[in-house]
Amino acid sequence: MNSLIQPPRSCQGFLIAVVVGLTLSGVAQASSESIELGATLPPLLELLERQSPELQAVGHERRAAWERPDVAGALPDPMFTFEEMGISRDDPSLSPSGVGSTRYAFRQTFPIGGKRRLAREVAEAGAAQAEAREHLSRVELRRLVKLAFNEYQYVHAAIQISEELQALVDELERIAQTRYRVGLAPQQDVIKAQTEYIGLQSELLSLERDRRGIVARLNGILGRPANSMLAAPAGWPELPSPVPTLAELQMRIGSNPQLAELNARIQEAQRAETLARRNWIPDITVGTAVVQMGNRAEEFELMLEMNIPLWGGRRSAEQREAASLRNAAEARREAINSRLAGSIGEAWSTLETATRQHELTERTLLPQAELTYQSALASYQTGSVDFATLLDAQRQIRQLRLSLLSLALEQRVQVVELERLVGAEL
Repeated sequence: MNSLIQPPRSCQGFLIAVVVGLTLSGVAQASSESIELGATLPPLLELLERQSPELQAVGHERRAAWERPDVAGALPDPMFTFEEMGISRDDPSLSPSGVGSTRYAFRQTFPIGGKRRLAREVAEAGAAQAEAREHLSRVELRRLVKLAFNEYQYVHAAIQISEELQALVDELERIAQTRYRVGLAPQQDVIKAQTEYIGLQSELLSLERDRRGIVARLNGILGRPANSMLAAPAGWPELPSPVPTLAELQMRIGSNPQLAELNARIQEAQRAETLARRNWIPDITVGTAVVQMGNRAEEFELMLEMNIPLWGGRRSAEQREAASLRNAAEARREAINSRLAGSIGEAWSTLETATRQHELTERTLLPQAELTYQSALASYQTGSVDFATLLDAQRQIRQLRLSLLSLALEQRVQVVELERLVGAEL
């Protein structure tokens, strides 16, 4: 007889329905989250922080580096000595009571002159370099995600424009067909419209190819399978408002992770140079010993030892090495600082120019082109202009709208570049 109490069949059905419903709800929620990924930039950056293998690797390296100061600043291990003397040749024995005497010694070496502190500071400077490298990797990976997302938005918007223009050309073809049927337009107008439509279709295929490539690249940066789906982008990321001035950006160069790593390297070399000089100071070893004879402790000993820094060539070489490394790091810091200042000036100038061109195109050139197109359309319907003029007006609108997209992309590319150069969000 089964001792378990079985619920009624109606209850079993209810429980199964609840479990299935919860499962499907969880799947739907996960699917919804997957579908929404890609619509905006912040979730992509959050996913990068959670699962990027490269960020995980540099994080482990940084944590490992911060364990080294405790190792470098620790005392050396003490030494224990066990000696037996007076072992009989006729009746050899290793028992302490069966030999002439047994000596137990304990020794501890103490580096003096602040060498332990300096060794710890050298290791801390090395750990600071690991932190700067982690920051550099994070900045670079975030830059790649931002660039890929902005390109994704550009291609998506370009596809939308091409599809809208396809519908517009399709309407122009219908107008040309109508005029051709009543003998008001030549057949070449219809053919031109069809050729224009096919050209837009070919460009759509190219844009779709670019879109798939960008999605695969973005998935690769995020550590996802290359064919993972991404939602359609919802719009351009906001530009910083206001954009920092060139002088403000130049003042923020110090937060660049490359400079931070070099500053830590200079500090490491300075501490290593000081430590090399302190190595001329002897270390002291203190010890104590007990001498056992038979079963009794007969003598006690105290010991004081020090090393003699006799071979100065090694220590002089250590000092020269540390000084050369410090000079190299200082020179490299100056070179990178100058290069960063120039790159910031170039990126800021490009951003300013793109912003002005975007405003000019959006507020003046595009409205004028749309008015020109409307005028050409009305004139064509009355036979005042030919179909080629109408197509040229349509192409001008398309070129300006794509130019607006290119300028919007250029603005964001330069913002991302400035963020890389200063090592922080604008």
